[in-house]
Amino acid sequence: MYCVKCRTKREAKNVQQVTMKNGKPASKGECPVCGTGMYRIGAAS
Repeated sequence: MYCVKCRTKREAKNVQQVTMKNGKPASKGECPVCGTGMYRIGAAS
């Protein structure tokens, strides 16, 4: 996932699979360095 605050790609911690309001899958996690919420639309790969 991409951290907007650090401006780099990182492996997120505490990743959860969620479903958006429109029914599409997404992943939600936390940046291990700064703690900012990270979000990625689409199925986990």
